[in-house]
Amino acid sequence: MQSLRSNSVVIKLLTYSNELSEGKPLYVSSNSLPVKAFNREPAGHAFHSAALKLRGCTKKVVEDKEDTSDSPKKVANNDVEDIPSYETYKNSSSSNKGKKKKNKSGKEVKEQHDHYALLGLASLRYLATEDQIRKSYRDAALKHHPDKLAAALLLTEESEEAKEAKKEAIESHFKLIQEAYEVLMDKTKRRIFDSTDEFDDEVPSECAPKDFFKVFGPAFKRNARWSVNTRVPDLGDENTPVKEVDSYYNFWYAFKSWREFPEEEEHDLEEAESREEKRWMERENARKTQKARKEEYARIRTLVDNAYKKDPRIVKRKEEEKAKKQAKKDEKVMAKKKLEEEAAAAIEEEKRRKEEEAKLAAEAAQQQKKNKEKEKKLRSKERSRLRTLSAPVLSQRLLGISVAYVEDLCMSLNTEQLRKLCDKMENKEGMKLAKVLKNDETESEEEVVEAKQNGHVEANGFATQSPRAAAMV
Repeated sequence: MQSLRSNSVVIKLLTYSNELSEGKPLYVSSNSLPVKAFNREPAGHAFHSAALKLRGCTKKVVEDKEDTSDSPKKVANNDVEDIPSYETYKNSSSSNKGKKKKNKSGKEVKEQHDHYALLGLASLRYLATEDQIRKSYRDAALKHHPDKLAAALLLTEESEEAKEAKKEAIESHFKLIQEAYEVLMDKTKRRIFDSTDEFDDEVPSECAPKDFFKVFGPAFKRNARWSVNTRVPDLGDENTPVKEVDSYYNFWYAFKSWREFPEEEEHDLEEAESREEKRWMERENARKTQKARKEEYARIRTLVDNAYKKDPRIVKRKEEEKAKKQAKKDEKVMAKKKLEEEAAAAIEEEKRRKEEEAKLAAEAAQQQKKNKEKEKKLRSKERSRLRTLSAPVLSQRLLGISVAYVEDLCMSLNTEQLRKLCDKMENKEGMKLAKVLKNDETESEEEVVEAKQNGHVEANGFATQSPRAAAMV
């Protein structure tokens, strides 16, 4: 056994014995198997690795990488490669530590470390709660504390310079863990860090109706991380009520983002040589940041607009509204057409009525004309009859009856009076005939008065009714 003292720590290492077995040296080493539990320190592997390095086995294997023989050195190196050590992460971290990247303005800025990965929260990232950050920090601090790692890891280095470099690397990594905890526990600093974290800004534009929720659902969920309001509604599915769909799009059209844009700050205020230059830098940085915010809101608005145009629920509602509008339009057209048809029918009916009235008036006038002609013929006949019956009385000059008297009766009496007078004069002779003819004057006068009272008026030899009599009839 061989003992080594380093930093007041005594570690006993196994070495090979000088005894020979079949003429070959006998190597004795640890029989530790790879440990997969990362929350346990690989003490066996650390012991094994230190023993191999002290004997120079690992160094020779590294120098002779092309050696494919099944020697104990090769086997030992394979065991070392399986050891979950801090070296791999430290080397990758230190290699990225000095890297530079450029912002949108072309200025090189120092790349920051992944604070979530340093605390073991790479899978959660911005979703990690403060309790999870505290717990992860405690675990990482216990695992990577310099006092815990220095003793074992320093023994793997032979020179003082290598030990000092290893010690600085351990302390530097622990400081990064502390810095990560400070940043993630500070709301402002964490917001800035989350804003610069890797993010997919892609906005989908086209998709099939059946793939809408598969394409736009993840896009909205990605961008929901920037919402000031933590209660972000869900996109839903094709069975979501239209009222909830409207509320969803109203939320996104009024979306407020907390995303910061520190990479847009082109000027470093610490490099300002005067107060005026510093103020100018602040204004320039504010202007660039404001421009980036406008572009961010425009990007979100484009996402919402594209989704609103392609959303099958909105498309279906628009089609239904369009169909309703078309139905109302068709209804109005039909109502207007019906009114026009009714108006045309009324006009046609009025025209037909007027034509019928005109036809009836013409027929009535024709019939009246015929009646007048018939009445005229009848009166003429009765007058001729009266003259014929009065001829014997005139020839004998009885009772002073003259031709003028007879003609006066013919002109003053109507057709009915003439007919009655003639009927009385029938079968009469001599004085009797003269008396009938003479006495009929008085009767005729009385009949004329009575006729006037009843509304009959004699005009131009024709018997007519007065308007009052016609109205009474």
